[in-house]
Amino acid sequence: MKITTLLHGLVAPQVLAYPGMGRALAEIQARGDFALGRRSTELLGDLKTTSDKDLTPVGSNIKSILQGGSAIADSSTYKPPGDLTSDACKKSTLCVWYYIVQDLKGSFTNNNGCTSLARGAIRQGFHDAATWDKNSAYGGADGSLLLSDELSRSENLALDDIGSQTKTWYDKYKGYGISMADLIQTAAVTATVSCPGGPRIKLFVGRKDDSRAGPTNLLPFQFQDAQAIIDLFAAKTFTSNDLVALIGAHSVSTQRLADPSRAGASQDTTPSVWDMNFYSQTIAGDNKTILIFHSDKSISSYSATQDQFKSFAGSNGKSLWSPAYSQAYFRMSLLGVNNLNNLTEITQVLPLSQ
Repeated sequence: MKITTLLHGLVAPQVLAYPGMGRALAEIQARGDFALGRRSTELLGDLKTTSDKDLTPVGSNIKSILQGGSAIADSSTYKPPGDLTSDACKKSTLCVWYYIVQDLKGSFTNNNGCTSLARGAIRQGFHDAATWDKNSAYGGADGSLLLSDELSRSENLALDDIGSQTKTWYDKYKGYGISMADLIQTAAVTATVSCPGGPRIKLFVGRKDDSRAGPTNLLPFQFQDAQAIIDLFAAKTFTSNDLVALIGAHSVSTQRLADPSRAGASQDTTPSVWDMNFYSQTIAGDNKTILIFHSDKSISSYSATQDQFKSFAGSNGKSLWSPAYSQAYFRMSLLGVNNLNNLTEITQVLPLSQ
């Protein structure tokens, strides 16, 4: 499966709870590269104009995360009050999404780790949300990838399998009042945590669907240079450090169309596991064992991003990357969403990290 580059502060006290985090932060501060302090804190959607006195508890929570708080969920779980068709379940947003997530996760893992559908779901989440920037009147995480003809665009090639499966899930559950936009992002977050080592990212639903195809020319390509991609993502409210964290999703990526002669080649040697090999192996540059996208190599060696890239490749890389990726993807999943103050949290229904 082809993965075009998925590409695309404040340090929350919770981050320090990760093993080795204190030592890692000290090392970064010592070399003047306090990376986690350079994540985006820009507000999105209706939260930009909603006063604190008008924030709901959910709106306040989302605002806190966008401004640098931790997006990694705790281990709280959910027990449904009945089966999906029961009256009690139909009245509960959490219950409906519990059964949907149970269905999704069965397709996202096997004995080797995460599956091709899991990889596709992660990429699909990026590609639906990233058709937005600060100059866009519409677009973003609105389901349009699968509700319009967006899927036929060149940048969305090889999403046909996961797109077809997601439409099947949508047809199965739309009678329970879900949106395609929420299903796409729920699938992306469920797929991430279903991969061994993947973080459990906080999740909210209530996005509104839009059947208009999203704006064009807002997704990155694997042949672009680092600065072009940095600029593209800056317009979406991401910092260069956020960008470096986001492309780490290539840890579970394989490609089909970037180089058809090497169809199935992965971007690190462990594409069924969410780990740090992508960063160290991209830096090493062995383009025979794995297939390294030009854009990834460019970002790994570019002056504005190479230090962050190296920190994720280091011995404490996982404790740095997990919170950075989670916060950046949390932001990605909310691009173009203008009812953030009225969403509903469903984090409890997600699988626990493996």
